[in-house]
Amino acid sequence: MTDHSHLSRTLRRQPKQQRGKKRVEKILDAAATVFDQVGYEAATTHQIAAQAGTAVGSLYQYFLDKAAIFKAMELRHTERVKAFWAQMSTPEIIQLPLRQMIHALVTAAAELFEQPVSRIVFVQFYTAREIFQSIDESMTQEAIDFLASLLHQRNLALSEARCSLLAEVCVHSSNAVILSALRNPDLAHRQQLMHQIEDLLVSYLGPHIGDSRVENVMNVMICPHCQSSQVNKNGFRRGKQCYLCKDCGKQFLETVCPG
Repeated sequence: MTDHSHLSRTLRRQPKQQRGKKRVEKILDAAATVFDQVGYEAATTHQIAAQAGTAVGSLYQYFLDKAAIFKAMELRHTERVKAFWAQMSTPEIIQLPLRQMIHALVTAAAELFEQPVSRIVFVQFYTAREIFQSIDESMTQEAIDFLASLLHQRNLALSEARCSLLAEVCVHSSNAVILSALRNPDLAHRQQLMHQIEDLLVSYLGPHIGDSRVENVMNVMICPHCQSSQVNKNGFRRGKQCYLCKDCGKQFLETVCPG
């Protein structure tokens, strides 16, 4: 998914040059600032244009009204979140020691919410749900599914139901702390709250996907035919994870792996 794939569909006019694309991004960031300062209801397109340093006529070239701007912000945030999930779903991240893995997740999330558009969209979702046009509760469920997948990959012995339950607790508790952090004007305290998420998740998940658990998973992920550890996931069969050995080319299910 490119950074402009879905957003481009909401624009009245497609920016063809880099200058136009930068102007659209500037308008979205300006809108985030204005919504933060005066609220969505009180904000006007003239205020947004002034904050962006552009004429209101230029704003209307791309956006029909304030609602269209906010919808574009929703789509921009969604694209960034999905890019974040893809970035965090690599074996290099999943197989890190637990503290390092959680640190990578929390750090990437903090960087995501440093962007004005994502910060405001996240806060507004919990304070003014009625203005949203594309984001709904299904995105929270996607976040739970994303984390549940990571948990299962770290400990294949955990059932899907257990992974989903653990992930649900992690997502909802993390979102509550993130919301508190993003609404706090004190940057230092905001950073402290984000760091507490790391401690919270490490403590909660340690008994289920701690480093000893990862060692067991690594033993499982060995080809039973040639004993190679160079294996890739290759879909599911009969409800079990299937692997493909890169060395011998044979496939196997997790239930027949040694360990």
